[in-house]
Amino acid sequence: MNIAAQIADLRATRAKALEAQTAIMTKSFTEKRTTTPEEQADYDARAAEVLALDADLDRLEKLEKSMRTTAVQVTQTPAAPGETREPHVEVKSNAKPLEKGEGFGRWARLVGKAKGNPLMIEHIAKQEYAEDGAMQLFVKAAVAAGTTSNATWAKPLVNVENYAGDFIEFLRPQTILGKFGAGGIPGLRRVPFNVNILGQTSGATANWVGEGKAKPLTKWAYAASTLGLLKIAAIAALTDELVRSSDPAADLLARDELARAIVAKMDSSFVSNAAAVANVSPAGILNGVTAVTASVSTDAYTALQADVKAIFGAYIAAGMTPADGVWIMSSTAALKLSMLQNPLGQSVYPAMTMTGGTFAGLPVIVSDYVAAGTVVLVNASDIYLADDGAVTVDVSNEASLEMNDAPTQDGVAGTGASLVSLWQTNMTGIRAERYINWMKRRPAAVQAVTGATVWA
Repeated sequence: MNIAAQIADLRATRAKALEAQTAIMTKSFTEKRTTTPEEQADYDARAAEVLALDADLDRLEKLEKSMRTTAVQVTQTPAAPGETREPHVEVKSNAKPLEKGEGFGRWARLVGKAKGNPLMIEHIAKQEYAEDGAMQLFVKAAVAAGTTSNATWAKPLVNVENYAGDFIEFLRPQTILGKFGAGGIPGLRRVPFNVNILGQTSGATANWVGEGKAKPLTKWAYAASTLGLLKIAAIAALTDELVRSSDPAADLLARDELARAIVAKMDSSFVSNAAAVANVSPAGILNGVTAVTASVSTDAYTALQADVKAIFGAYIAAGMTPADGVWIMSSTAALKLSMLQNPLGQSVYPAMTMTGGTFAGLPVIVSDYVAAGTVVLVNASDIYLADDGAVTVDVSNEASLEMNDAPTQDGVAGTGASLVSLWQTNMTGIRAERYINWMKRRPAAVQAVTGATVWA
C-alpha cells in the first residue's frame, strides 16, 4: 500500500470515528438528556482515536511532501513517428484549510442565497466551493427529500452535523462556561433539564442538657429545584440583494456575528448579578452575593494580599472546598497579576498570563465580560449546568419578523407589533439558538471582590 492509499485509509477511519461521536451526541440531544458515563467514555475514546489518527496523518503527509521534493523529474521522450499519446494533465489544488466555523458560514450562506432550494444550493456550491469536498457531499444530500430512517441519507447527514459541530467548536473555547472542565479547570456539575434536584436548606441543631431537664426538639428543611429548558437566541435578517452580491468572504462574517452575539449574552449573563426571570433567563452567579470590599491601599501588592485574604476567608468560612475553586477575572486583571514584581524584579506570579494560568494555587478563567474591578471565586462543583451542547441554526425566507432588537411579539398571548413578511420583502432570516441553564447549588458557592481598581 503506497502512502497516498494509507492517507486515504486513515482519513476514512477518522471519518467513521467522527461519525460515531456525532451519533452519541445526537442520541442524547434527541432524548433531551445528558450523556451517560458509558457514552462519555465511548465519546472520549473516539476523540482519543481521532487525535491519534490526526498525528499519523500529519506524519504521512509530511513524508509524502518530503518524497515529492526529493523525487527525480522524469523527462518525457519524444513520440515516435506515427505514435499517438494522450496529453499530460496535472491538476493542482489551491484550496486552503478552512478556519474553525468557516464551514458553518458557508452552509448558512448557501441556504440563504438559494432560498432553501436544494437544486440552487447544489448549483451555487459547485460554482463557489468546488474545492470543498465535504460541502459538495452535503449539498448532494439536500437534493432529494427523505426521512431520517432512509439509509441513503446516513453519510450526508453526518456532514450536516459536522458543519454544526464546526460552529460549536468555534464558539465554546471563547465562553466562560466552555472553559470549565478543560485544561485542568474543574468542571461544573452537569444535570439534565427539567429534573427535580432535592437540597437541604437548613440543618438540625443540638444543645447541652442538664440533669432532669427537657431535651430540645429540632427540625431541618428541604427544598426542590428544577433547571427548566431556557434558550438564548439571535436572528439576522438579510436582503436578497446583499446575499446575492456578497462573495464567499461573507462566510466568516456570518459565523463571527452569530457566535459573537451568543458568546456576549451567555458570558455577560453568567457573571452578572441579575435576578432570574421565570421561564426566560437564569440568575447570574453574582446574584445575592455580598461582595468583599476592596482594600483601600494604594500599593498594588498590599491591596492584592488583603483582597485575596478577605475573599478566601469568606469562601472557606462558607464551607467551600478550595480544591474546586476557580477564579474568573478580566484580561486586564490577569495582565496586572502577571506583571506584578517583587523588589528584586522577579515575577510574583510566574504562572499567570493575560490569557489565564494559575493564581494562588487555583486556575484562572479570563473573560472581559467581568465588570471592571471585580474578581470572582467560584466553587465549580456547586454550580449546576444544564446544556444540550448544540447550537440550532434555521434559515427561512417565508417567515414573518418583528423588525426590532427589542420585540414585543408574544406568541402565547397573541399580542405585539405588526410583522414583516420576509417573502414579500425579498429577505432571508437566519436564526441561531442554544438551550442552556445554570443555578448555584449553594448560595455561598460564589464569592467576589468589587472595586479592586488598584490591581484589577
